[in-house]
Order: sequence, then C-alpha cells, then structure tokens
Amino acid sequence: MTSPCRIDDDHVLLAVRLTPNGGRDAFDGVEVTADGLAHLKARVTAVPEKGKANKALIVLLSKRLKVPKTAISVVSGETARQKILRIEGDPEDLKSRIDALASA
Repeated sequence: MTSPCRIDDDHVLLAVRLTPNGGRDAFDGVEVTADGLAHLKARVTAVPEKGKANKALIVLLSKRLKVPKTAISVVSGETARQKILRIEGDPEDLKSRIDALASA
C-alpha cells in the first residue's frame, strides 16, 4: 500500500483529499491518483466556508492521532480539496498511526 505521508526530521507531511458536507466526520481509506500520489480520504460535516472544513479536519485528525490540534497545520491546499498537512511529532510514530487510520 502506498502511504499518504512523507517523513521529515521532526514532522510528517500528510496528503489529504477532503470532502466537506460529507454527512459524517470520518476517514475513508487511501486513494491513489492517476499520477501515483496517495491521499488519505477524509470527510467532515462542516461546510467549506471561512476555513470551517479545515478546522473540522484538524479536530478529527488530532483526536484520531492523539496529538494536540496545534501540532497540525495546513501547508497547502487551504481552499482546495487536496491538501498537504504538516503534523509535528515523532515521524515514525505518526506514520504508523496514519497508516493504521488509512487501512481501517
């Protein structure tokens, strides 16, 4: 399985495809795009206005990964469905938690 995250020294970069107004807050596995990039599919009930969907995504991810919300930031794709999130913490530990989420 292709992992949606890339490890750096003190953080991971996570590729996410977010669906706002998704009916529930959940992760739906990993999707690989035509260019071979893997994205963690996520859906939130929040609407895509004024960053509400991004905030909901950060809350959902922080609960599932058991990291503080302040450890997660959107580095690209602020207003797009495809986003790159930076998650601070032990990269190996975070990667294993993210891979567990992706395969759940």
